Amino acid sequence: MRTPPAALMLYAAGLGTRMRPLTDDRPKPLVAVAGRALIDHALALVPDGLRVVANSHYRAPQLAAHLAGRGIAISHEPVLLDTGGGLAAALPLLDADPVYTLNTDAVWTGPGPLATLAAAWDAARMDALLLVVPQDRATGHAGAGDFRLHPDGRLERGPGVAADRVYTGAQILTPRLIEPGDGAVFSNNLLWNRAAARGRLFGVTHPGGWCDVGRPDSIPLAETLLHG
Repeated sequence: MRTPPAALMLYAAGLGTRMRPLTDDRPKPLVAVAGRALIDHALALVPDGLRVVANSHYRAPQLAAHLAGRGIAISHEPVLLDTGGGLAAALPLLDADPVYTLNTDAVWTGPGPLATLAAAWDAARMDALLLVVPQDRATGHAGAGDFRLHPDGRLERGPGVAADRVYTGAQILTPRLIEPGDGAVFSNNLLWNRAAARGRLFGVTHPGGWCDVGRPDSIPLAETLLHG
């Protein structure tokens, strides 16, 4: 079954610690890259007709004001819930299974990331499908790779794995991965590990450019990518 998700979760609640001092007076999604707020770069990737929910925490009123009038629901987190907990809290607003999730601290070139995910999604085989890039094309990313991508599309992680793919912050996953005992605060890593244990964690490679915009020194890299 290849029916794409009907809803998208935008992650926009973080403290933006690595982006200081630019986040001293604004949430990270409102930091400008090439004259446009990061969250607006993310929203430009969203197909028409998709239900969109953004979570908020740090300087939430600024984010709400920026998104006002765009038909985007806000899932406010009085306490940060991490990625998995934030998704779980937003499920009543998302009202969909599966869902897209998209980080708001990256810029992209090439084919739309959500379209690439939708074309590869197969609910009969997958519980999670992550968009990845080869490590040598992960602009602005520091550190090792996150996953090994097998020829059949499955992702592998963990000690001893030759991880050469970097997660881009875009995915499709089923909320059925969330279990009652997970608590309020937990990471998507828990859900990925659960999917991997069932042989249902997959990846697809983004064919275009991608830049992680997590620090001030990543902004010129992102602008070079966008203008290239």
